[in-house]
Amino acid sequence: MSEFMMIFRHTPSADYQPSPEEMEASLKQWQDWIGSIAAQGKFVSTNQLGFNGKTIKPGNIITDGPYAEVKEIVGGYMIVKADSLDEAIEFGKGCPILAIGGHVEVRDIMALN
Repeated sequence: MSEFMMIFRHTPSADYQPSPEEMEASLKQWQDWIGSIAAQGKFVSTNQLGFNGKTIKPGNIITDGPYAEVKEIVGGYMIVKADSLDEAIEFGKGCPILAIGGHVEVRDIMALN
């Protein structure tokens, strides 16, 4: 069994501010989705990324923010155990970020020896 990382990406909209009820419903969707993977013994870990950070570039140049040169942001990640990339993709298909126009990047994790 291998480990795979799912990276959650989306483009925030300044026009859309979810209500507290919508935020609560979204959180429940995330908890249910992660719980379904955990119930199969395939969950390893997850975290949401914060908004503070710096980027280090060649030449010891440090810039504000962990921001890419695009509008899209990485909101978080999850690591799962799966028998194949196809199985990890099946887990990703249930991700709530897809319902808000985001996407899930699924990558294998290579062990460093």
